[in-house]
Amino acid sequence: QVQLVESGGGLVQAGGSLRLSCAASDRTFSSYARAWFRQAPGKERDFVSWISWSGDNTYYRDSVKGRFTLSRDNAKNTVYLQMNSLKPEDTAVYYCAAGRRVTIANMRSRTGYDYWGQGTQVTVSS
Repeated sequence: QVQLVESGGGLVQAGGSLRLSCAASDRTFSSYARAWFRQAPGKERDFVSWISWSGDNTYYRDSVKGRFTLSRDNAKNTVYLQMNSLKPEDTAVYYCAAGRRVTIANMRSRTGYDYWGQGTQVTVSS
């Protein structure tokens, strides 16, 4: 069964850093675009960042630009979200996603993704 497994979440003080990982169970995912979304309590699941299958292109929501960096290692079927200068408003459950047909045009929409991880909690204290 194809799976995405996130790790790396936790509790950190404001200004701190965390690195999230999302490992795929199948090498097929090396040809999938990958993304991270997040969901704060009482809010919808929102787009955070996207990376093309090759890793050549990345995009970020405005509020994390300059603080978060998304990368991938296709040899390990894994993507990494490096989060620096964390703020309390970054607190959420972070979900990774994979989509074979996701492009720049629809990357912010949840509906374009075929697979989702179970989520990892990130809590930033003030």
